[in-house]
Amino acid sequence: MTASIISGTEIARQIREELKQEIIELKAKHNLVPGLATVLVGEDPASQSYVGAKEKTSIELGIYSERIDRPEKTTQEELMALVDRLNKDPKIHGILVQLPLPKHLDETEVLYAINPKKDVDGFHPVNVGKLMIGEPDYLPCTPHGIQQLLIRSGVQIEGAEVVVVGRSNIVGKPIANILLQKRPGANATVTVCHTGTRDISFHTKRADILIVAAGRPKAVTADMVKEGVVVIDVGVNRVGKTAEGKAILVGDVDFEGVKEKASAITPVPGGVGPMTITMLMLNTVRAAKLAAGLA
Repeated sequence: MTASIISGTEIARQIREELKQEIIELKAKHNLVPGLATVLVGEDPASQSYVGAKEKTSIELGIYSERIDRPEKTTQEELMALVDRLNKDPKIHGILVQLPLPKHLDETEVLYAINPKKDVDGFHPVNVGKLMIGEPDYLPCTPHGIQQLLIRSGVQIEGAEVVVVGRSNIVGKPIANILLQKRPGANATVTVCHTGTRDISFHTKRADILIVAAGRPKAVTADMVKEGVVVIDVGVNRVGKTAEGKAILVGDVDFEGVKEKASAITPVPGGVGPMTITMLMLNTVRAAKLAAGLA
């Protein structure tokens, strides 16, 4: 068996086309333009790249985009005042403060200050709590992207044995909560493995769906999975450069080995990655609709 490829690039393209049409209709029928503000403090190259990609995607979809760059020396008080201004701005429906922040700034205080209705990342405690009880306004972007990859690839989630490797607040915990909810596209039996798990292979070999967000290159190998498993590889690890100087990226799964046993698998790059920004745009559109009483 050689796995079929679950293309995040293609599925993200499909969702963006749907969003583009929805935004056109919101403008035409309700004079409503979804608005997203991205805040970048400092000059971290990776953060600049991420913010640039979010800004570019917003503009392509017809979302009002406000990018706010602040210098490294920005104080906590200045950043909190900026968040407060964006909370009060009716043009802005979603606020994203790019992490990591410079070390002298308190990330938790900043993120908690964002109005939960504008927290399109889905990280505010109010939104985390709503996810836990099955009544979310927004789902966190990467976990929601994973769920959509599964649904749109025709993977049977209900009743499936799902094993998640990794328990981060960004991926592991929220995707486990999303997939165990009693609702369509979920209702699975979910096991979460982590650094304290005694025998990870015992669990991964039982998985019908295996989601790996371990943060280590090729941590899951072919001997750790069963035939026919569906594998979602969240990891992106730089393991060197090509002769041309381009970064070599690998996932948390040994792709070449595991694809010979899996029924379907995401590649790295081109798997989960393209879905994250797309889900951010989806959350921004939903935030605009909630603010206007349309959702």
